[in-house]
Amino acid sequence: MTEELGLRERKKLRTRTAISAAAIALFLERGFDAVGVAEVARVAEVSKRTLFAYFPSKEDLVLHRFADHETDAADVVRARRAGQGPLSALREAFLRGLSERSPVTGLSDEPAVLAVFRLVTGTPALVARLAEFTSAGEVALAAALAEAGVAALDAELAAAQIAAVRRTLAAANMAAVAAGVPAARRHREAVEAAERAFTLLTTGVGIP
Repeated sequence: MTEELGLRERKKLRTRTAISAAAIALFLERGFDAVGVAEVARVAEVSKRTLFAYFPSKEDLVLHRFADHETDAADVVRARRAGQGPLSALREAFLRGLSERSPVTGLSDEPAVLAVFRLVTGTPALVARLAEFTSAGEVALAAALAEAGVAALDAELAAAQIAAVRRTLAAANMAAVAAGVPAARRHREAVEAAERAFTLLTTGVGIP
């Protein structure tokens, strides 16, 4: 039974990946607004009903990649080492992501990643939907911080600041890479910016 469930889950994952790949290829070729869901289903060789079972909205065909990382920050806090503070764990994870060229940090110059970045930032509907995922991730982080013993209001305020820092750092990195700066060359500046940002989170911005 376990093996059967494993096969079923792998099949679902392949179907999900195939639908998304077909959609993104069409969107990149003709633009997000010019392609309908029915066409995506036809190219992916699934019914519209099946498509919507995997992706509740057209925007999710692209943004599920971001949604899959929605709770990353919260997960880092919950998985931190014994005795390690939440902010220290988040700082460490972000720096590791930079070294690994994780798309989440914005420091990836893989053509496919850049293409999706340009698609998202150039499509208002996708930008709006992405903001929803960002907000949900912030809520999840606040919950994780509260579990770590941070007072409720402080957890919410800290989550908002941390989320903003991570988002700002990633956007700056991706903008630089999209402008033609190789990720390897951008890495040092990205690390310096991340170190500065997380230091400010720890000590405060110092603005009267």
